Amino acid sequence: MTEQRGDAVDESCVLTEGPWTHRFVGANGSRFHVVEAGTGPMVLFLHGFPEHWWAWHQMLPALADAGFRAVAVDLRGYGASDKPPRGYDGYTLAADVAGMIRALGERSATVVGTGAGGMIGWTVATFHPRLVRRLMVLGAPHPLRLRAAIFADPRGQFAASTPALKFQLPRYEHVLTRNEGRAVEEILRRWGGPRWVAGPDFAGYARRYREAMRIPQAAFCALEGYRWAFRSVLRLQGYRFVKLMQRPLVTPTLQLHGALDEASLPRTAQGSGRYVSAQYEWRLLDQIGHFPHLEAPELVLGEVLRWAKS
Repeated sequence: MTEQRGDAVDESCVLTEGPWTHRFVGANGSRFHVVEAGTGPMVLFLHGFPEHWWAWHQMLPALADAGFRAVAVDLRGYGASDKPPRGYDGYTLAADVAGMIRALGERSATVVGTGAGGMIGWTVATFHPRLVRRLMVLGAPHPLRLRAAIFADPRGQFAASTPALKFQLPRYEHVLTRNEGRAVEEILRRWGGPRWVAGPDFAGYARRYREAMRIPQAAFCALEGYRWAFRSVLRLQGYRFVKLMQRPLVTPTLQLHGALDEASLPRTAQGSGRYVSAQYEWRLLDQIGHFPHLEAPELVLGEVLRWAKS
């Protein structure tokens, strides 16, 4: 690890070697870091907050062994991908993913997204349906369900969204990077299921995510997506986004949600299927919090394989 400017680290901290290949691809006017393994139909993994591509490192070799081309990306502003000051609105983030699918030489992909990455997954499938063969979302209500619940459920989803509301504060990114990223670990503890938080794997993930969030500009960029989501409510751009997201989803969709998710409440996520006109499945996971792919990786792997092969 190379230290820079106090608590900052450089992007090499996310270039972990393993049974995969690191690449950089240009898409939608930016450069993205992608990590891939295997050949075959592509499964594209989108991480959430406060993660980066490492969230899917257990999935890549397993999918490759099963005959898939597994690709995990650092989303705009995260890890070793570009960190422009703008472009964290729903339109651009969806276009990033659509551009990556094309840049990787594919006509379509199964898209798997968790948390904030799952929200992007919903949007990509709505805006670019021909590029998403099948969709799988974890810990991510449909964006319109989440938006409605924040206003309609003050003691539930609004209260659960308190951390995201704090993200609206100017320069809050410095809170995330202070004390070697301790606030990142606190978020993981708050949102993760108690068994995972108390288990042997938690410390390793917390260390990696704390380190990656200290890459220069990463914390600022990670918060910008949340800031746009709230600020757009009162703007014409946000109104147009809502209208477009009301279109029925024609992509077969599997939705997994932790019963103990305290970031996006299960009662908020339930009902997302009303926006899907294609095949839709919902599964509630007992004893699991906001990070099913980390808390129950074998279960999630089985569901990824089942859905991608369908």
